[in-house]
Amino acid sequence: MEFPELGQHCSAAYCRKLDFLPVKCDACTELFCHEHMSYLKHNCPKSDARNVQVPVCPLCNAPVPSKRGEMPDIAVGAHIDRDCQSDPAKNRRKVFSNKCNLKGCKKKELFPVICKDCHLNFCISHRHPTDHNCNMIKKVIRTNGPKQKHSSNVTNYVDVVQGQMSEDEALAHALALSLEENNHQSSSNNSEQSTLRNGGNSLTEWKKKQITKPSTSTHSESCSIS
Repeated sequence: MEFPELGQHCSAAYCRKLDFLPVKCDACTELFCHEHMSYLKHNCPKSDARNVQVPVCPLCNAPVPSKRGEMPDIAVGAHIDRDCQSDPAKNRRKVFSNKCNLKGCKKKELFPVICKDCHLNFCISHRHPTDHNCNMIKKVIRTNGPKQKHSSNVTNYVDVVQGQMSEDEALAHALALSLEENNHQSSSNNSEQSTLRNGGNSLTEWKKKQITKPSTSTHSESCSIS
């Protein structure tokens, strides 16, 4: 015998079962029987607002909270890199101990990459002085004063080369410039030598003319006397 005045019917359209102890969904606020009380069972349209799952670290089994809308893998990866106390994570942090000194960069390398100007360690991406805004270059520019404009032009040129060329292309470009400069110097030296040679020939001819000139005048004078 049923008692319609007791209990409530399940809100699931395909169920409508009378339940004396119905469960109210905390997301959509509807009443459901014990069979359909979970979000998945009654296809709750507002389950995303309440169904917050915290991922667990696979190494130390610690819960890793993440930001809303962020992929759980990102939070777990950051936890393993910084906070995980498991032996594999600790050993990995010991291997990658060369941290980049650029503000905001969290990369670590297997081997140190030291800047020859400021003597700080950086990652592969920020190893060039222009990539990490090297303070020593700034000091040199301030010290040089009038040469600052020229230095900034050189820096801008380096930025363009590094931004548009790979390392191999930049190396080939530098070698080409070096060869061009050497060829220019050799051609300049050849032109100077040619000029000196021509000047020497002109001087020799001038001396010959000076030597032959007095003898001609003496001969003419002797002829007039006779």
